[in-house]
Parts: sequence; C-alpha cells; structure tokens
Amino acid sequence: MSADASPSPPGGRPLTAGAIALVLMLCLTWGFNQIAIKLVLREIPPYTQAAIRSAGALLVILAIAWFRGVRLFERDGTLGAGLFVGAIFGVEFLVIFHGLELTTASRAVVFLYTMPFFVALGAYQFLGERLRVAQWAGLAVSFAGVAVAIGVPQANVTSSVLLGDLFMIFGAAMWAATTLVVKRTKLITVAPEKALGYQVGLSIPILAFGALIAGERIPAVPGALTISLVAFQAFWVVGLTFLLWFSLIKTYSASKLAAFTFITPLFGVVGGYLILGDQLTPAFGLAALLVITGLVLVNRPARTAVTDPLLNVTKT
Repeated sequence: MSADASPSPPGGRPLTAGAIALVLMLCLTWGFNQIAIKLVLREIPPYTQAAIRSAGALLVILAIAWFRGVRLFERDGTLGAGLFVGAIFGVEFLVIFHGLELTTASRAVVFLYTMPFFVALGAYQFLGERLRVAQWAGLAVSFAGVAVAIGVPQANVTSSVLLGDLFMIFGAAMWAATTLVVKRTKLITVAPEKALGYQVGLSIPILAFGALIAGERIPAVPGALTISLVAFQAFWVVGLTFLLWFSLIKTYSASKLAAFTFITPLFGVVGGYLILGDQLTPAFGLAALLVITGLVLVNRPARTAVTDPLLNVTKT
C-alpha cells in the first residue's frame, strides 16, 4: 500500500454549507437503506443480497466512468492500495451481516456508528487532523444521542448478542479504514469512480464466496417490491451515494464528515416508524437534540487570536 498523499493537505478543508447539505442527503438515504435491507431479507439472504447489489453498483460505476471519460484501467500506481481497500470493503460487509445474525438491529446500528471515533483516531494518527477537546466531546454527545434514540442499553443481553456487538464494532473499524486508506494513499488523487470501483469490484467475489460457504439459496423468484429495493440499493445507494461520499472525502475533513453519519440511524428510526410501524419513544426528541449539539461542537470553528491594529492588543 502506498503512503503517498495528494498535493492538498491530507486532512481536507472544513465543511461548507453545500457539503453539509449533501452529507445530510446521504445520511437520509443510508438511514432508509437499513429498512430496504430488512425488507429484502425476507426473500433474499444477506450475503447474496450484498453480492447482487455490488454487481449492480459496478455497472453504474462503469457507466458513469464511461460517460465522464474516466480511465479506470490506466496504470497510475494505485493497484496495491486499491486491492487492499477493496478487500477491506468486501470483508466489512461479511462481518456486518454476520453480526446482524447475532445481535439485534437496534444494537447493531449503534455499534456500527462508532465509525466516526475510528476515523477521528485514524485522522489524528495518519492525516494530521487535530480535534480539540470540544470536538471530541461533540463526538461523544452525538454517539450518546444515537444510543438514546435506538434504546440501548437493553436488558437480558446474552454472550451471543455481545459477540454480535463486537462484530459490528469491527465492521465500523473497517468502514473507517476504507475512508482513511483513500485519504492517505494515491487513491486520493484518482477519480471517485476508480476509488470506489476497486472496492465494489473486489467485494463481489468475496461476498459471493461468503454466500457459497453459508449455503445461501433464494427459495423463490423475488417479488416486485424486493426487486425494486435491491435496485435502489445497487444503483442509488452503492452506485451513486457512495461515489458522492468518496468525492467529499477527497476534499473535506474526514473526521468531520464521519461525525455527520451519526444522523443516519436517527433517519433510520423515523423511517422504521413511518414504513415498518416501529414505535417512537419520547427519548427520540432528546436523542435528536444530543446529535445536533454534538455536530455543532464538532464543526464549530476554532477561535483564533487576532491583533487589533488600533489598540495593539490581541483578541480571541
């Protein structure tokens, strides 16, 4: 894996209003994507579902790359990093789906969204990003908001559930690793189509092998709703929103982008209420407030010292 970075500072720029709006749209999509996965699981098992959506997404990536004139197969020194991040991407979904088999969906989503902590730690170590005490506190407050919204801790937790929780945390760490590898290697210099193409392309055989080992089968021809939800995941979620995510990673601060993903499970809770009939608790209002407060802390500009030329004093 190459250690070369892009000519621009590896940490990236602070988020603009447009970038924040785009990230919020991604979080909304990803929150409802969890519901789509649950609905599809009734007819298509998990590893098979993930492999199908990666195959569909690869077609979208190839089409967009062709339309934009991106040379996906040009030699540019990214093969090693691309294969490495692709392997992480594929195994990440194997780990996450296995964790979902052991723990509950509510606990899984909380532990999966420990990802921003891993990004923040990695960005500090490898990208030169420095979070202030208030920003670390913001991450903690946002995560507390997610936990309140989903309703953990829960009673009667078995060792199997705890093992599933660990798998979800490991999946979160691998998700963070894909972000950091892209930021830290030559992948940051290539088009998002190529950076994501490595990951989606390599994930197909990994997930298909997982489905084969697990003995997964599709018992009957899926219904129209299932097919449409798989298409939604493949073409929109993985094929397009992931491209937008990696476009943002190329430009903006990795740790601050990751912090916004705390909003995703909140959208998922609302979607579960509207679509699946899940119950909303009074704690949800508190959870939303905690998440928003945390994001404000994470993205609040640092106070810098300014010298007043008239008074010859320093202000902060």
